[in-house]
Amino acid sequence: MKNRIQCVIIDDQMFAIDILRNHLLQFPEFSLAYYGSDVYEALRIIEGSKIDLIFLDIQMPEMNGLQFLKLCKNKCKFIFTTAYSQYAIDGYENDIIDFLLKPITFERFEKSIAKFYHLLQIGSNQETESLKEYILIKGDSKQKYFKVKLQDILYIKGLNNYICVYTTTQSIITYLNLKDFITTLPSHKFCRIHRSYIVSIDRIISVEKDTVKISNEVIPIGSSYKKEFFQLWKLKVL
Repeated sequence: MKNRIQCVIIDDQMFAIDILRNHLLQFPEFSLAYYGSDVYEALRIIEGSKIDLIFLDIQMPEMNGLQFLKLCKNKCKFIFTTAYSQYAIDGYENDIIDFLLKPITFERFEKSIAKFYHLLQIGSNQETESLKEYILIKGDSKQKYFKVKLQDILYIKGLNNYICVYTTTQSIITYLNLKDFITTLPSHKFCRIHRSYIVSIDRIISVEKDTVKISNEVIPIGSSYKKEFFQLWKLKVL
């Protein structure tokens, strides 16, 4: 990214702020515009600057996190940071990116950052889906991203808490699920055909009743995905 990502940390506990600040140091593309417990100062900064992401505690003395979110929810994205899991439903009803339960480990924090990048990519894809030639995929190590041409993707396989993207030259493991990942792909070129597989329509060699063949891999077609797949496949071959 050419521009640094501007973010804010709001928490009434300094040690909790320090943990988040240390985690953010592992992502040099992020810049902290404000960190602290003064919600009114944070609001002033948000009003006067373009803030991309806010790490927000919920239980605070002057104004709780849900009230704060409602004041500026359309200006930036939010990740909740709290010790109280009962607020998770409230958070997701307000379209937050993630809900981090304290104490926040780096591994869990990194997944939230991956979700944030994923959301940015979805927004970009919705505007330029037909023109897109490649996507960025977060690797399974810190600060590692792969620029992958869409035409090189063969298929994607879901594996428990992560997926593996198979291309013509390599396989890439990333900590996303198939449901989220398919939203980053052009809908006329990729199709989910099974609860564990997304395939590139252009890379299909042959189709049978319950399987497709891509490269040397025979991939099953799930019964609940058949209708959508065959509709897309007919458009391709006609």
